Amino acid sequence: MKCSAIFVLLSICSQAAAQDIEVSVFSATSKSAILRWTRVYGASSYKVIATPQNSPGNPVGYALFGPNTVMGTINSLSPNIMYTFTVAALDNAQEILNIGTIDSSSAPEVMDPLRTVKSKDSKTFIVSFSLKTGATSYIIRLQNPNRFIRENIVSSSPAEIESLDPYTEYSLSIMSVNSGGQSQPSSSVTAKTVLAPPQLSASSPSNNSITVSWAPVANAVQYSLSLYKFAWNTTIITHNTSNTNWIVSGLDMGSVYVIKGFAWDLEGRQGEDSLYIDQMTRPAMPSIANVSMVINNGLAGISVSWERDEGVFGSLQYHVMSDQDLTCNSTSSSCTLSPVGCGEVHTVWVSTSDEAGPSDPSGPVVFITFPCPPQSLAVVESTEGSCTLTWDTVTHVNSYTAFIKRGDGAEESCNTTSRSCTYNCTCGHTYLMSVMAFNQAGSSPEGQVLNYTTLPCCPEGVSISAVSTDTFEITWTVSRGAELYQTRAADSSEVILCNDTAPVCALSDLSCDSSYSVVLTPCNDISGCNRACKAHTQITAPCMPMNLMLTQRNSSCFSVSWTPNNRLANYTVTASGDDGTRTCNTDGNSCDITDLPCGSNFEVSVIATSPAGLGLPSYSELLETGPCCPVDQVVDQVTQAMSNVSWSPAKGAHTFITSLTSTRGHARCHTMDSHCLMGCITCGTNYTVTMEAISHSGRRSNCSYEGFSSSACCPSGVRLYGMAHSSLRVHWRGAGSGHSYVTELVGSRNNYTCTASPGESSCDVPNIQCGDVYTVVVAPLTPEGSKVLFCAQRIYSVSCAGSNLGTVIYRGKRSVD
Repeated sequence: MKCSAIFVLLSICSQAAAQDIEVSVFSATSKSAILRWTRVYGASSYKVIATPQNSPGNPVGYALFGPNTVMGTINSLSPNIMYTFTVAALDNAQEILNIGTIDSSSAPEVMDPLRTVKSKDSKTFIVSFSLKTGATSYIIRLQNPNRFIRENIVSSSPAEIESLDPYTEYSLSIMSVNSGGQSQPSSSVTAKTVLAPPQLSASSPSNNSITVSWAPVANAVQYSLSLYKFAWNTTIITHNTSNTNWIVSGLDMGSVYVIKGFAWDLEGRQGEDSLYIDQMTRPAMPSIANVSMVINNGLAGISVSWERDEGVFGSLQYHVMSDQDLTCNSTSSSCTLSPVGCGEVHTVWVSTSDEAGPSDPSGPVVFITFPCPPQSLAVVESTEGSCTLTWDTVTHVNSYTAFIKRGDGAEESCNTTSRSCTYNCTCGHTYLMSVMAFNQAGSSPEGQVLNYTTLPCCPEGVSISAVSTDTFEITWTVSRGAELYQTRAADSSEVILCNDTAPVCALSDLSCDSSYSVVLTPCNDISGCNRACKAHTQITAPCMPMNLMLTQRNSSCFSVSWTPNNRLANYTVTASGDDGTRTCNTDGNSCDITDLPCGSNFEVSVIATSPAGLGLPSYSELLETGPCCPVDQVVDQVTQAMSNVSWSPAKGAHTFITSLTSTRGHARCHTMDSHCLMGCITCGTNYTVTMEAISHSGRRSNCSYEGFSSSACCPSGVRLYGMAHSSLRVHWRGAGSGHSYVTELVGSRNNYTCTASPGESSCDVPNIQCGDVYTVVVAPLTPEGSKVLFCAQRIYSVSCAGSNLGTVIYRGKRSVD
């Protein structure tokens, strides 16, 4: 019955349309698997079935779980078999709600114990084992005495297990792994790692011995060490000891030795070999061959050489020392102690060292350096044309040589064992003098250079020119013996000085319109200044005009004036603007600029000239002429009481004030535009038209134009009366007797016109079409015969009475469009 139910469930599962349960394998062994699935709403239980894929119709087992379970174990599996696991969600009637499946394998069967376990070194085992069919990898499990467990994954046999603790016993087992999981561990075997290697260190206390030492190795009872000479194939010395150091003597100097060792444990097992270390013995003592003076890159030094030992292994480092705290190092057969000074006494030693350390120092050698240069050089002119050079005594000296070089290239020298030397000297020249001392180490370095110069000559070819209004440039030829030139310019109130080494000088910030006395004095540091040179006179440029004032004489002429501040000068006034340049000249303090156009701006400045040159221009003042009047002006009447005035653009004008003036009143407007709408105009009146053009700064120009006459007044009291024979009479009250009037009747079908002569106040219109509405306008005629266009329109309706006109009804008034 149970198998039948399982077959029915599998049949139903194969026919299910939805597989909404997600199934996964949590873990698997060779005989069981733990599955996880997602919860299904409404399920009262879950059924789990395992079916071998190599026998689809024969499930090997099943398990039933409650509604709140989402993880369960299914047993009775065989090792290393691929299964299809089915999870079905059942309702209370044991009907299937949803199902889910997953394919997975059971783990392999349990492995045989490890065949062999050997120590490769103190931290590594090499293990071997029998391979299992179906296994993809293997897990080696180790447990130390502290019951700490670690697992290593390996792929084949033999395998290495690394990172172990030295001299530690481990329990080892093995598990096989496939896609389904891992088998149970095999039976365990035990193995112990060997001792760790000693950490050797060595040094060479002398040139024929080596000391080897190491830290104690835990659990070691004895140590074995071997020493080899580098490049030899045999062991020189072996040594067994329970100590942690070993002193080896009787070795070759400057030779390299190789050392290794290992420890023994209580069981008599050899521990891991140490790493090879090498140690060199110290070298033999060198001997000094030569000591001499050298100059390298301008620095003095003592060169020490010795005989080099070529029979030692590796590179030797030589150390040279002196009792003056100088040292140098070298790998060759010489070395230089630097820097050294003059007149020094040095005791020199040499030692050598290799990787093992230094040798004993050589015997000392005493060496004296070159002498110091003589100091306190001085010159005494004993007689005219004869000079004596003297200096202080220098120690460790055999002789002196004095060198005298004249400024024109002539040279002389003298050798002496005393501390003075006499030579020929003349005035007007510069002499450079130096003295050198000599001993067995060589000559002294260049010492004090004495510069002795006679009074310099006065400069020739002096030229003074004004390069600006307050600056003189002074040039001259170079004078012999001069190192510095003092230039002095003085007038009645100030003194200005200039010091320079070049034969040119600029004296600035001079007072304008002044006479200066200029003196040029040559100097040098030793002999001083020659103050017997003659003076030169030069006048500065005129002063800048001040307090510029502009006074307008008329619309096109301005007077320019300023404060006079020069003794003798001519002045030029310049007005520059967009409309060109205007000038005037004078020797006084005012000048008129004429022919200035309207609406223009000018910058006005004044500049003075004199025989000394051109002065600075004055500060500029802005000159503005009045704006221009518009050339064209037009007045157009807009309504009976309103007119529009327009005009052409005017240069320099910013705003305009336009006025219409009559005996019956006036109108005025102020605008920035080129037109103006003016009200309060009286009809039938003659007006005078004037305008003010105003600039940005407020300058005004008055403009007059041709007069303007307003149009005749529109009539009042316009009435429309019906007459016999289909005619209408239009009647009004005129504003005067000097105008003719025209009457217009505009209907929807016909238009009518009649004209009244001057003095008349009515007009008859015959043959009027009745039954229509008429717009009636009565307007005066201008002298040119045109109609005034702004008179009011009146509306009348004319009815019919049979074939005659009926009632005439006033319907209202409207303004002109």
